[in-house]
Amino acid sequence: MLEVEFLPIQFAQLKIVLQWAADEGWNPGINDAEIFWHTDPQAFYGIFYAGKLIGGGAIVQYNQQFGFMGLFIVLPEYRSKGLGKYLWYKRRDTLLNRLPKNASIGMDAVLAMQPFYAQGGFHLAFKDERHLLKGRHFEICKYITEINSSDFEHILAFDKLCFSTNRNQFLKAWLFQSQSYSFKYTADGKIQGFIVLRKALHGYKIGPLFANNYQVAEELLKAGLNVVNGSDVFMDIPTANKSAIELMKTMNTEIVFECGRMYYGKPFDLPIEKIFGLTSLELG
Repeated sequence: MLEVEFLPIQFAQLKIVLQWAADEGWNPGINDAEIFWHTDPQAFYGIFYAGKLIGGGAIVQYNQQFGFMGLFIVLPEYRSKGLGKYLWYKRRDTLLNRLPKNASIGMDAVLAMQPFYAQGGFHLAFKDERHLLKGRHFEICKYITEINSSDFEHILAFDKLCFSTNRNQFLKAWLFQSQSYSFKYTADGKIQGFIVLRKALHGYKIGPLFANNYQVAEELLKAGLNVVNGSDVFMDIPTANKSAIELMKTMNTEIVFECGRMYYGKPFDLPIEKIFGLTSLELG
């Protein structure tokens, strides 16, 4: 194996890694670099060969309770040399050292890599499907309104229920990023669900879509598609949520990508029936 160094990367280098992701067709959001860095600036590492950045990835920790590994990439010309394995294990072990003992780590893994990640201690929890939708006109339910800053604590509480831990720093930036849309469904004085659409290099990405039931999720999805009429829209759903699958059938979507959520350590007991759209395959 080539002699490489494993080192923290800076914001400018994170932007380079996201450009590599774009080159691979991962279609990152246009604000992802800024938001990822804002969430946890100590979460980004790379491998360097002769001083050149040749691979990188994220190892985010949330609230000292949960970690997430994502954005794992090595430049094509340096693949099949053992460097990816080296980078992955170094990231895993560094993240374990950032977390208290017995904390869990999550990641989303493509099908071909799941046996490798299993060797590293991760176990498959559920499968994900990325669906392609099309923005189009819908009548908007009276319970749907845009999320504003005064909603934040209520949205944070609902998000914590579905994500497993507080991600206050991330959510502040995620909800109100430029060229994005966020909506909530409020009934009986309580938030029943919310959705975020962010502008990607191509079209828009939905994430998360958290809702108490199918009806709420459907109305939130309609509100999201309504504001990006004519655009391609992508959403990652956990196939363990059968209502999410039914919703995609109703919307006549196309499956364009598959992967799986894996956990190191004991996974959280998530209310999967409320998770219609995952937030991000890079940060959880």
